[in-house]
Amino acid sequence: MYDMSRYLETIEEVIARGPFQDNWASLSQYQVPEWYRGAKFGIFVHWGLYSIPAFGNEWYSRNMYRQEAPEYEHHRKTYGAHTEFGYKDFIPMFKAEHFDPDEWAELFAQAGAKYVVPVAEHHDGFQMYESEISHWNAVEMGPRRDILGELKKSCNKKGIQVGASSHRVEHWFFMGHGKEFDSDIKEPLKRGDFYWPAMPEREQHDLFSEPMPTEEFLQDWLVRCCELVDKYRPKIVYFDWWIEHSSVHPYLRKFAAYYYNRASEWGSDAVINYKHDAFMFGTAVPDLERGKFADTKPYFWQTDTSTALNSWGYTENNDFRLAEDLICELVDIVSKNGCLLLNVGPKADGKIAEEDRAILQKIGQWLKVNGEAIYDARSWRKYGEGPTQIVEGQFSEGENKGFTSQDFRFTMAGGFLYAIALKCSSEGRYHIQSLGEKDASKLANFHGIIKKIEVLGSSELPEWSRDEEALHIQSSFSSDCPVVFRIEME
Repeated sequence: MYDMSRYLETIEEVIARGPFQDNWASLSQYQVPEWYRGAKFGIFVHWGLYSIPAFGNEWYSRNMYRQEAPEYEHHRKTYGAHTEFGYKDFIPMFKAEHFDPDEWAELFAQAGAKYVVPVAEHHDGFQMYESEISHWNAVEMGPRRDILGELKKSCNKKGIQVGASSHRVEHWFFMGHGKEFDSDIKEPLKRGDFYWPAMPEREQHDLFSEPMPTEEFLQDWLVRCCELVDKYRPKIVYFDWWIEHSSVHPYLRKFAAYYYNRASEWGSDAVINYKHDAFMFGTAVPDLERGKFADTKPYFWQTDTSTALNSWGYTENNDFRLAEDLICELVDIVSKNGCLLLNVGPKADGKIAEEDRAILQKIGQWLKVNGEAIYDARSWRKYGEGPTQIVEGQFSEGENKGFTSQDFRFTMAGGFLYAIALKCSSEGRYHIQSLGEKDASKLANFHGIIKKIEVLGSSELPEWSRDEEALHIQSSFSSDCPVVFRIEME
């Protein structure tokens, strides 16, 4: 079993000598890197043992041991009794024989992504990278390859920044249902075991739910996270939920101080993504899972969502979204001072599904033409206008309705104002009320002088006029994706 004591000492040493200390006051000095503010679009990658059964979703490792879950019966019928074939027995099947990191990086570059965040360790506890903390990793078992390291190298060659995500903290309870019946998850379990600690899962995962994670588990979590930082120097560390639990907070502060100090030592940047107010506001970057804000925020934020509505990992029944809808999501988010982290779930053999490829390539085609309105863009005086109301909050994307040609979003970049129609008008007529010649005595209204209007992706100079009510544009340009008007001011 790995001796954590020396690494824990190193963590304290790095915190003691660095500019960041492990308290919220010190961590409030943090500033979001400019490259990240300008990147706007990244790729999330959920790939691991759960892609082998490709059933249900990426929580297969938990649900196959829940006797009331469809995954439980599916597992028995497909692989046999849980005593004979448990989750660990997927490891020899995970060969990743078609994993080509250069091919992935090329696809992500074609998509227009500026950063990539692979899942380094999911709730199941299998590490997709080389580790001295645990032998249950992809270098020593399964593919016998450093998935994270290889992908980082390939993406960096394309100029794409690389992060890593850790979902480890949920492993405290993730495999606990396997103790409720005769399965391959049995006591005694100790640190270093794949299924450890497999504690009981409560119905409510609140801030003080019990049994609380032990010091041993939390130290193990901290050392794993710091090892990721030291081995791979990720530009972003993304944390999934449940780090907001009260027992984790002291360790979160230590990790943040360690990570920020290491980045300072290396002359590099650091970003932490978090949910549910796990971090003190201003010390890291908040993330909304499958949701958005309804209005512009004065702080930078991120949405993470997936190409599939039903799962983050690959399944044989993935319900894929339309690329044009995801482009609308990207535009809406950027107009409100945010960025989009869009997930794909590769197949077990390392191939990326054709549906995912088609989605990424279409997004990339749109960004190739219209990226000047997205990359390095800043919010305008208002995010947009239109009849479609956004439902705010996490897991709200299914509640939002489709956009219309009356829905516009605004961004600023390179000295231009961009007005983006989220849907192309079938008549080619657009009326932008926010840019009308309103009463000059009302300072809240727009009074700029428009010099020229162009349609990105078209040689056409559209006809336009302004009156009290709106800026009126007539254009013959047609697209099934958002239409971008570049507006030059006097």
